[in-house]
Amino acid sequence: MPSPAPARLPDPPLARPAHNAPRPVPAPGALSSALPAAVAAALWRADQLGSPVAATWSSGFEALDAALPGGGWPGHGVTELLSAQSGTLEWRLLGPLLRQVCATGRSVVLVGPPRPPHPPGLRLDGIAEQQLVWVMAETPAERLWSTEQLVKANACGALIAWLPQVRPEQVRRLQVLAAGCAGPVFLCRPATAARESSAAPLRLLARVGADWELLVDVFKRKGPPLETTLHLPSVPGGLQAILTPRLQKPSTLLPLEPAPQTALLPLTLPSETGHALVSTPAAGTRRHRLAH
Repeated sequence: MPSPAPARLPDPPLARPAHNAPRPVPAPGALSSALPAAVAAALWRADQLGSPVAATWSSGFEALDAALPGGGWPGHGVTELLSAQSGTLEWRLLGPLLRQVCATGRSVVLVGPPRPPHPPGLRLDGIAEQQLVWVMAETPAERLWSTEQLVKANACGALIAWLPQVRPEQVRRLQVLAAGCAGPVFLCRPATAARESSAAPLRLLARVGADWELLVDVFKRKGPPLETTLHLPSVPGGLQAILTPRLQKPSTLLPLEPAPQTALLPLTLPSETGHALVSTPAAGTRRHRLAH
């Protein structure tokens, strides 16, 4: 009679990792290094300043270029310029860029500026009137329609449109259309629009400072929030050659009077996380916040 086969013990169960066991986190550059070059260029980490795939143009201000994603004004997107002095600060802030555009032979198109352009003054900034196109659109509907058609056609080197009454859904549509526009597109809006939500990926608030300076707050950008205000030297065109050293520092001549208190200053710049909604503060602690 054959002897019975020895009993076989069951295999031990496979070890399974605990559900709460920490998973290895790849190094910051490991993921991007394993991707194709085109995909790695488009990858953005939220704790870093964005570098857009599209081309950028230098703003002419070293401090501002350092704060802008990609190191300058971006193409294929909308940039909002907010100011209380509409029709004045835009030229001082965008003058160096427009000079570059005119040097390439492309045109600068203006839609609905609040004041007629002054060719002799613009000529001092290197902006030739032959390359300046002024679209005389008076009503909000005409300005918006003209802006949309120009963005669709990609017909200019730079586009500046004054749209004080544009709605958030209209800005979102312009942002979608601007994806096919190579040149920079600027929407000039009042400073009060800083409290509204906007689809524009880059938003700046500009105001006048002392000693021919522009004070610029970059309160929305692709990257960590900018907590400081930029002080940009910006002497109007034609004055640099005639100003004496004392007049270049007018704050040292007479004591400055305190600036009048407005509803916008001081401004509390929000973080990138709360960019869509503005909650109503409790009574006694009312503060103004900016919506991205």
